[in-house]
Amino acid sequence: MTHNFVTRRSLVKALGTAGTVAAGGSVGLFRVGSAAAAIPGPTSYSATWASVDQHPPAPEWFQDAKFGIYFHWGAFSVPAFVNEWYPRNMWNNGSPENNHHKSVYGDPSAWPYHNFINGARDRAGNFVQFAPRLASAGGAFDPVAWAQLFADAGARFAGPVAEHHDGFSMWSSSVNEYNSVARGPRLDLLRLHADAIRAKGLKLMVAMHHAYNFTGYYQFVPAQSDPGLRKLYGQLGTPAEYQLWYDKLKEIIDGYQPDILWQDFNLGAIPESYRLNFLSYYYNRAVAWNKEVVATYKDGFNNRGEVFDFERGGPAGIQIPYWLTDDSISSSSWCYTVGIGYYSSNALLHALIDRVTKNGNMVLNIAPMADGTIPSGQRSVLLAIGDYLRRFGESIYATRAWEVYGEGPTQMGGGTFQTPRTGTAQDVRFTRSKDNRVLYATLLGWPGGTAHITTLASNRINLSTLTSARLLGSTAGSYIDLPTPTQDGAGLHVTLPATTPYNAPAYVLKLSFTGPIPTLGGGGPIAGWVRVGNVATGLALDSGGNVASGSNLKQWNWDGSTNLQWQFVDLGGGWYRIVNRTNGMVADSWGNATNGAPARQAAWNGGNNQQWRLNNVGGGRHQIINRGTGTALDGMGNGTAGSVTGMWTPNNSTNNYWTITAAV
Repeated sequence: MTHNFVTRRSLVKALGTAGTVAAGGSVGLFRVGSAAAAIPGPTSYSATWASVDQHPPAPEWFQDAKFGIYFHWGAFSVPAFVNEWYPRNMWNNGSPENNHHKSVYGDPSAWPYHNFINGARDRAGNFVQFAPRLASAGGAFDPVAWAQLFADAGARFAGPVAEHHDGFSMWSSSVNEYNSVARGPRLDLLRLHADAIRAKGLKLMVAMHHAYNFTGYYQFVPAQSDPGLRKLYGQLGTPAEYQLWYDKLKEIIDGYQPDILWQDFNLGAIPESYRLNFLSYYYNRAVAWNKEVVATYKDGFNNRGEVFDFERGGPAGIQIPYWLTDDSISSSSWCYTVGIGYYSSNALLHALIDRVTKNGNMVLNIAPMADGTIPSGQRSVLLAIGDYLRRFGESIYATRAWEVYGEGPTQMGGGTFQTPRTGTAQDVRFTRSKDNRVLYATLLGWPGGTAHITTLASNRINLSTLTSARLLGSTAGSYIDLPTPTQDGAGLHVTLPATTPYNAPAYVLKLSFTGPIPTLGGGGPIAGWVRVGNVATGLALDSGGNVASGSNLKQWNWDGSTNLQWQFVDLGGGWYRIVNRTNGMVADSWGNATNGAPARQAAWNGGNNQQWRLNNVGGGRHQIINRGTGTALDGMGNGTAGSVTGMWTPNNSTNNYWTITAAV
């Protein structure tokens, strides 16, 4: 365990292209030559967690991008009934999909799912097949027009579901006979999308859902004798299925060099050795490409080298490290279905704003029709989001989360499967410029002649360095100068134009400062010695007294002793050292990012392991998040006096929440 460390990324920034840095046993952190300076991280990876966990999970370009688009489009789009799980449920006798299939196509035993790929006639005599034709060949599918739509929508990355649970590969595959070049469209759909998307200057995301193909999706399908069909329906058995899972990913990596390789759930069902082989292979290829890449997960990986994805959701407050959510334009289906409905553009846009303020990105799914048509209702939603981002994007792109995400009555997030909600004029969301000199306060509605922002009350923040308050104008780069705001104990009061100057889904105040944005006080640490109490256990953070450096932090019933008193010393930029009154040592994560690792204490050495930030989750509660590990102090659910205080990934459990009050 090493204290007072410097991150690889900061070393790269500090040293530029001067040479090779070695740390933690890595060969070298970047390479120097005639090419541009190489990417942060090791120069090679091995198939171990210790190695792949060194991969920087969320590169700067990803944190700058904020918004992406992907799409569920494939053979399951042809029946256009219920949702993208039609290939599974059509085999489930008595289900709505099964009854529909029998009525329109025939019994699955005689009219199986692969007929949608190979082509066959339905009961009415119509030829049915997933075989979109390019616009250049007289069809409706135009990948260039799709990519232009994504760019117009304000996306900074985009890409297809290259394979869903159904097992049909949308690329030229040598390991899967059921692919879009050998059958169906007879087109390398992934290549067409990749080239068009990159031509518009967007990063390429490739989504893979194939882990569930052979672990439950096709449970109702009878045993197949044809080798290709056994592969399609996930009937090869292990370890052949595990190898196929890996081989498909390897083809995607080698053939298309994705910037983001997104995977759906059930990765935990894949043996660890295959998962590590995938990660190390992808990261090593990225080193060869000299490109920073992102691997996402819902299970099976961790947030030290990869980015966690919330399905249709996100955290209730700011979460570290950086995260992602995938949401859909429709509540009913991820693929096109007859009669599909859509969320409003305002609800999706407000959800995007909320997620950005909580340290996350959002990728939005759309649902094209089988022939390649993107329905007008979906286009309208995308273009409305794009219009806002084009006008007010400086408050979204390349920003960072502030100390708190916002305020107001509309609660968003709090887990997965959360419905996007439209905010109100009383809802405010904060972002900041990367240089920490501009604070953006986005109002999710027009509040009238004055905006009242309670977070910026005089007892919480000193705004003496505020130089200007402006309202972002109706076109990019334009501003409306506002009178100098007034501040009191109730908040910051910003006088706005008497009437709404333009129509927009949200309005952005730009608050500029002569130096760094002042640090919040009041609702965060208070002056003097404080009591730090765990919300779940009811116990207070305890040093244990005059103990050895490296001793575990504990919890104890509050008795007013100096062992239980702490001081938050402001280090700037929202970071603090937490000093014990008895022994003068500081809280220390010890560099161990493992969930459940004990929190410790040591003499102050200035390292990131000893720096902490507060995430205000409301109601006087905070997460206390370590700069070195990204994990937070946690009561571990143990209410016994003397129990050890642990470290845990920031989450919504009250074990992770603390109150900070004067030690009186």
